[in-house]
Amino acid sequence: MGRHSAARLPAMSTAGILIIGNEILTGKIQDENTPYLLRELRRQGVDVPRVHVIPDVISEIARDVREFSRSFDYVLTSGGVGPTHDDVTMDGVAAAFELPLVAHEEMVAMLRSALRGREPNASHMKMCMLPAGASLIATKDLWFPLVYVRNVFIFPGIPRLLQAKFEAAREAFKGSPIYLRRVYVSLIESDIAEDLNALLVEFKDLMLGSYPRTTPDVDYMTMLTLESRDADYAERAAAALVKRIPPGAVVRVE
Repeated sequence: MGRHSAARLPAMSTAGILIIGNEILTGKIQDENTPYLLRELRRQGVDVPRVHVIPDVISEIARDVREFSRSFDYVLTSGGVGPTHDDVTMDGVAAAFELPLVAHEEMVAMLRSALRGREPNASHMKMCMLPAGASLIATKDLWFPLVYVRNVFIFPGIPRLLQAKFEAAREAFKGSPIYLRRVYVSLIESDIAEDLNALLVEFKDLMLGSYPRTTPDVDYMTMLTLESRDADYAERAAAALVKRIPPGAVVRVE
């Protein structure tokens, strides 16, 4: 059983994630970037209502970038920024905003510095062709910066590179902090469903989740999560829930 109610909260920052790559859709590579981005954006207080996984097709990238850019405060893309024929994310972002691809002078200078005197070839230069007006966020120890166009942040698909770039740009993603309390109980969901429903009557703006244990080697049967952007609200809801649970059934509260 997942979330019991949608929270009715003040206006908040939102992000849409686009995972781009035929290799993800065909199962050749396992997507590690979505879990990381979801976790880290939540740490920033940014909600993610939607994640799409799409192929390396310029028209599909352009369509989703355009839609996401209109719908969310931030758009994060992953993949398709390298030097090979199937790296077409920049083309898709440019098409989304009807912008030309141009050689970005600062990017070219970064490339030449990284090559240490070697002349860049056509594949190198492909990575410097960005949508007109693109901006850069430098990443420590990596020559290739994070590129963004309007509210679209274009990340590489390699997880370690994506994570390094996210850390460099973390403060660009601003939201309202979410406060979380976890209550672990020794009862199954059906034993406490009525208590959870009653709690939501009392705390209508609470984000409440209920998750059965997934492995046998834990000391609880159900984990309950209580979330709010109001720390006091989350604390009061957790206290009220503990009072509703039968005596001795609460394993711990975190």
